Amino acid sequence: MNRRDIETRQLRALNRLIADVANGNPFYGPRLERAGLAGGADSLARFRAAMPFTTKAELVEDQSRHRPWGTCLTYPLERYTRYSQTSGTTGEPLRWLDTQESWSAMVDCWVTVLRESGVTSSDRIFFAFSFGPFLGFWTAFEAGVRLGCLCLPGGGMSNAARARAIVDNGATVLCCTPTYAIRLGEAAAEEGVRLAGCAVRRVIVAGEPGGGIPATRRRIEELWPGALVKDHHGMTEIGPVTFECPARSGVLHVIEEAYLPEVVDPASGEPVPPGSRGELVLTSLLRVGSPLLRYRTGDLVEPARQEVCACGRADLALEGGILGRTDDMLVVRGVNVHPAAVEAIVRGFTDVAEYRATVDLRRTLPELSLEVEPTAACADPQALAHAVESALRAAMNLRIPVAAVPRGALPRFELKARRWVRVSPREDGRG
Repeated sequence: MNRRDIETRQLRALNRLIADVANGNPFYGPRLERAGLAGGADSLARFRAAMPFTTKAELVEDQSRHRPWGTCLTYPLERYTRYSQTSGTTGEPLRWLDTQESWSAMVDCWVTVLRESGVTSSDRIFFAFSFGPFLGFWTAFEAGVRLGCLCLPGGGMSNAARARAIVDNGATVLCCTPTYAIRLGEAAAEEGVRLAGCAVRRVIVAGEPGGGIPATRRRIEELWPGALVKDHHGMTEIGPVTFECPARSGVLHVIEEAYLPEVVDPASGEPVPPGSRGELVLTSLLRVGSPLLRYRTGDLVEPARQEVCACGRADLALEGGILGRTDDMLVVRGVNVHPAAVEAIVRGFTDVAEYRATVDLRRTLPELSLEVEPTAACADPQALAHAVESALRAAMNLRIPVAAVPRGALPRFELKARRWVRVSPREDGRG
C-alpha cells in the first residue's frame, strides 16, 4: 500500500477504536472528551494535534491509585482473558489485561514478524524463554502455532539442556534476547554441543537494542554458523510493533496496520523530519480492550528519508532499529554516552564474553567504568581491557577505565540484560 492507502485505513481503525473507548474506558474517555475527539477524528492530523501524549508515569500512577490494573480498560472485567506484566527495567512494572480480540490482533502482528523474517510453516521454532508474565513470550509462541510451525518451549531448562534440545529437535529458528543468543552459543561450546552444521537458520531477537547493533549481530551469527539474525521490537503495554526489513539489514518497519506511529523531539514534543533522531510515539489501533493513545515509548529512532523502502513497503522504516532510550543517556565529563554506543564498541571484540558498566554518582560529576570478562580463548585479558579502553577513547574522546575480571565473574542474563549499574551517594555497593 502507498501512504494514502495506509493512512486511510488507519483513520478508519482509529475512529472504530475511539467509538468504543470514548464511552467505555475511564482512563481515556475524559481525555477524548476534553480533546474534542469523543465523536471521532476527521483526520490523523487533527487527532495528533488535539490528543495529548500518554506517558508511562501516568499509567503507573493510575495503577497505583486503582489497583491492581488501573482504569485503562474499555470493557467489563469479565471480557478479559489474558494477564501480562512489564519487566520493570525502567521503573515500576505495569500490569496489563487483554480481551481475546485484542490478544488475537497482537498474535497476528507476531505472525507478520515471523513471516517477514522468512519463517514458514515448515520451520521448527525454539523459544528460549522462561515463559513468565511478559507478553512477548506468549504472543510469539501462539503466532508460531498459528503459522503452522512446530513450536518448542524452552522454559525450565539449563543453558546446556536448551542447546541440546535445539540441536536434537532440529530447530530451524531460535527466538530469544540478543544477550541470551550470545550466552546460549557460548554455553553450547562449553558443553561440547556443536552448533556448526545444526539446523538453525534464523535467530529472531527482541527485548534489547542489540539486534540492531552490527557488532552484536555479527557476534551472534559467529556463534550460530549459518543463521541470520532478524531484529524485532515491542513492549508489553503496547504489543509487537516492528519487523526487520527483508531488503535492508538493521532497518525496522512499524506494522502500521496495527499502530499509528509518530516520531517527536523528546524535549518539545514536535514532529522531527525524516532522517532526524526522535522519540517513537505509538497509538495501538487494534488493542481496543486496553489501548494506548499517543504513547511516549521512550525509544529513540530515526525515521527513514525515503517514503517507500527498497523492499517496496511504505510502512514507517526506522534506520538502525531502536537506537537507545530517552532515559538512558549519561553525561560524563561533558560527553553524551548512550549504552547502545558502548555496546557497539565492546561487542566489536570477540574475546569479550560479557561486560558490566558502573556509573558512580557519589562524586560531583558522574564517572563511568567498565569491567570486561574474557572468553576462554582470550590469551591476554589485560591486553584486551587496554584495547577496549583505547577503542572507547577513540570513539568518544573520553577516557573510560576498563578492567579485566576472571571468567564467570559477571552475571549472565536470559531476559533483558542489566549491565549498567549505578552507585548512588547513599550506597556503598552497586545499586
